[in-house]
Amino acid sequence: MKLTLFVKKALKAVMPYGVVVLYRRNKVKKQIIKSYGNEPESYCPVCGKHSYFKPYGNPPRLKAGCAHCGSSERHRLSWLFFKKRTNLFDQRQKKILHIAAEPCFESRFKKIFGENYITADLYSPDAMVKMDITNIQYPERSFDVVICNHVLEHVSDDLKAMREFYRILKEDGWAVLLVPVADMEKTYEDFTITTEVGRLKAFGQEDHVRKYGRDYTERLKSAGFKVSIIKNNELATSGEIKSMCLKEDNGIWGFLETEIYYCTK
Repeated sequence: MKLTLFVKKALKAVMPYGVVVLYRRNKVKKQIIKSYGNEPESYCPVCGKHSYFKPYGNPPRLKAGCAHCGSSERHRLSWLFFKKRTNLFDQRQKKILHIAAEPCFESRFKKIFGENYITADLYSPDAMVKMDITNIQYPERSFDVVICNHVLEHVSDDLKAMREFYRILKEDGWAVLLVPVADMEKTYEDFTITTEVGRLKAFGQEDHVRKYGRDYTERLKSAGFKVSIIKNNELATSGEIKSMCLKEDNGIWGFLETEIYYCTK
């Protein structure tokens, strides 16, 4: 065992870096194909391509990441929702605010909506606008659509951010505000927990400041929103859920499968 490890290290030391990278990629590819067995490749509704999905997340979830556009389970589910249950792609002009824009969405939305599509982030230099979502610089009723996925769990005053989203949304507008929700009744917060180790243990990720429970809907309603919850089986058949890999396996941290939180005034 020790001799085998020594030989592997020695080979890596003398091999050109490019050869090592190709070896690792081939090894990962074999592992991915093995995880599929005799099952066909997965289908991504975001990019419209078939491929063997890659492991994604911490710990890695098998068959989670699209090999072409990088979408994960929640992205593919959101895309189906946008297409089947909203007016997002009806070709009518609309102003869209996208917080911490996911790359698999951003490139496509820019082509479709042009200058009416705005990306915002407090830290990313790639965002069009630098924005603190607890103090949004736009006036009331500025946007037809607000998209903010897996951001609020990082924000200390999430209720203020929700009120800001409500404020800037037009009367007939809508928002999709996804967060990881745990299998528990009440949201858990403890702002004395500030270390990465402590937050990982308490909230499931090093940079989360809370762990949402099923009362997440009530928190959104407290900001003024009407909230509809849409599950994956309302957007896809059992066969499609499997082929698109829409179900997340987040059991290790106690999180439930992704559901769409559709918010209106």
